[in-house]
Amino acid sequence: MFKTVLFPIDQSRESREAADVVADVVKTYGSKLLILSVVETLEDDKPPTAADLEMTSPEAIAELLHSAKALFTEQGIDAQVMERAGKPAFTICDVADEVNANLIIMGCRGLGLTDEGASDSVTSRVINLSPCPVLIVP
Repeated sequence: MFKTVLFPIDQSRESREAADVVADVVKTYGSKLLILSVVETLEDDKPPTAADLEMTSPEAIAELLHSAKALFTEQGIDAQVMERAGKPAFTICDVADEVNANLIIMGCRGLGLTDEGASDSVTSRVINLSPCPVLIVP
């Protein structure tokens, strides 16, 4: 059913917590796992936050992907890692389309629960743009 699972990650606690669900789904369905980290392109009109700077550092992204792959390897799951640059929601959906993902599993920070955050939520954008089902882990 879910031959290819795409797991977009960042430095958030929610991404780490979603990893357990990803492992369960991949083991249950014998899925191929692709871990994606998006190096965010910063907007010129918006000052970067500490989190923004963390996700634009090539070293931080490489370490994040290495740690995530090691976590899944410990559980007997062979995962592929991929790094892309761009706006997270659009990049996640583009990669899902490219690899013919059957499912995207991602954590949710809850930013879309407020009127201010709804339009900026990566999760909300992925849900609306995704070429496949999206499982959100709260």
